[in-house]
Amino acid sequence: MSDISEMNAPVKLSDAAIRRRMIAEFWFYFRQNRGAVAGLVVFILLVLIAIFAPLLAPHSPTAQYRDLLLVPPIWQEGGHEGYLLGTDAVGRDILSRLIFGAQYSLFIGIVVVSVALIGGTIIGLIAGFFGGWIDNFIMRVMDIILAFPSLLLALVLVAVLGPGLTNAMIAIAIVYQPHFARLTRAAVMAEQKREYVTAARVSGAGNLRLMFRTILPNCLAPLIVQATLSFSSAVLDSAALGFLGMGARPPAPEWGTMLAEAREFISSAWWVVTFPGLAILISVLAINLMGDGLRDALDPKLKRS
Repeated sequence: MSDISEMNAPVKLSDAAIRRRMIAEFWFYFRQNRGAVAGLVVFILLVLIAIFAPLLAPHSPTAQYRDLLLVPPIWQEGGHEGYLLGTDAVGRDILSRLIFGAQYSLFIGIVVVSVALIGGTIIGLIAGFFGGWIDNFIMRVMDIILAFPSLLLALVLVAVLGPGLTNAMIAIAIVYQPHFARLTRAAVMAEQKREYVTAARVSGAGNLRLMFRTILPNCLAPLIVQATLSFSSAVLDSAALGFLGMGARPPAPEWGTMLAEAREFISSAWWVVTFPGLAILISVLAINLMGDGLRDALDPKLKRS
């Protein structure tokens, strides 16, 4: 009888097996969205290009070849075989600057999202967990920040802090914090009503343990999706600030700065403007598509049977 009961007993999976099953389930739903898979492939290529930029770039991004100003792409008449995408107004290789520009875009996205995610999550945890006047005060401040257009507010903050890449990243991170704070607050308020939180509180868990060890891990799914979408917005806003002269400073090969330097050549040298614009477009589109796939895979309500 004991052998039969052991055979009929439910099989307990190890933590590693549970993690493998969760990863397999996530990938199953993620790959249903073909656009998300394409976006993931492009994003991985972008990461590889940024990592191996010194090996991939045929020239230094700041080297100037004064005898080869505004050379068109290689397939156009007058092109040069050593400069596949042509050169800019001071003779710098556009392909090399685009490749090194991927480093700037990834660095900006990682820093901005990390700062905004950490700060916004802590603020949202405090507001949602304690409630009362603390919640009201924090959320009214977040509402004030959200009342301003994000790019306009970032532009004002950069004007106060001073132009430069570091200040631009700080300004964009401050602007994005309310999105993470509101998401975290809503998730915390929903999770606090669940039985496992009540059980942990009854067992003697302190506020910090309840906030960061009990509640926060169950609020990560929407934050991951928001972080992905904010990554693409950070790349776009940093390029906009660079275009306005408030972000990365020349001769840095940042895509927005490249666009700003090429404004006067829109009609005479189309390649100087087109290729940085395409780099921004493709990167932002790929990250947004990947974010949609993450949302579908992580949100139980959106999972298809």
